[in-house]
Amino acid sequence: MKLSDALRIDVDRIDKEMIDLVRYDRDLPVFSVVKRSVLDLIQAGGKRLRPMLVIVGSRFGMRTPEGKRLVRLAAAAEFVHAASLIHDDIIDGAERRRQQPTLHTKTNVYTATHVANYMMARIVEALFEYSDAEDQGRALQDLISAAPSKLCIGEYQQLNTRFDYDIELDTYLEKTMNKTALLMAACLQAGARAAEAEEWVSDTLYAFGRAVGMSFQIKDDLLDFEQTEGKLGKPAGADLMNGQVTLPVIYALRDEALGTQIRSLHEGSTVEEFQHVIGQIRHSQAMDQARELSHHYMREAWEQIEDLRDYHAVEDLEMIWHYFNDRDF
Repeated sequence: MKLSDALRIDVDRIDKEMIDLVRYDRDLPVFSVVKRSVLDLIQAGGKRLRPMLVIVGSRFGMRTPEGKRLVRLAAAAEFVHAASLIHDDIIDGAERRRQQPTLHTKTNVYTATHVANYMMARIVEALFEYSDAEDQGRALQDLISAAPSKLCIGEYQQLNTRFDYDIELDTYLEKTMNKTALLMAACLQAGARAAEAEEWVSDTLYAFGRAVGMSFQIKDDLLDFEQTEGKLGKPAGADLMNGQVTLPVIYALRDEALGTQIRSLHEGSTVEEFQHVIGQIRHSQAMDQARELSHHYMREAWEQIEDLRDYHAVEDLEMIWHYFNDRDF
């Protein structure tokens, strides 16, 4: 069963709201490359995890937000995420995502950057149309002020630490928090505040989202070494070949012999040289060490669930927890 079905969330309605945001934007020409590109991105699909987190967060409130407002808030979360992926693909030089060519390879870097910037700006404009109530204003603030700016910081941190084998664990964790975890946390919190949840409840949901987001990204780092190119949609070890020093690499660098091999890699290294080291990392203790930190964050997330036992919607959090804990993404 799909997560959206288990959570009783109509993701088609969220997709329609995203499409309407673009289709009925009077400032965009009908045949604009921006409009066509955004519609193609939406119609390509995706997990829609972040909008689902917004809706689940709203179930912990003292009232149910008006449907249109909540769906627009959920759609906004996916817009922010999708825009960040465009930036991410440009920074990584990625040619494919979800088995499809990335936007900047179909158009060009300038156009793709413009599309991503438009998506961020359109969300600010669209959400302000629905922010007349105080609770909506706070939800808007959560989603716009914290998450996108931190996403951009995380992307630049990633760009500035390419092939930096001296990166500290704390720096990696901060980058991961900014790039992935904070948006998930903000989605839950925004939904809760839109539904007038108690402050401690929205803070607890934020902590839950942050923890599962950290675990999610660490799992993604592990999969880059574990999965085949067919499943990943990119070569195994592509992160390292792009100069990204992820958690398994940080742990592997602590092994003197393996660390020496890793440090020999640079932008001019051959695919064969990268693949040899990637194979060494895949079979090293670094993978188990990274996996244990992922489990640590999931245990932390479960503690937040225990604090929300008085709420019926805690069952939805448990479903989300198992989804993140049990699945390979």
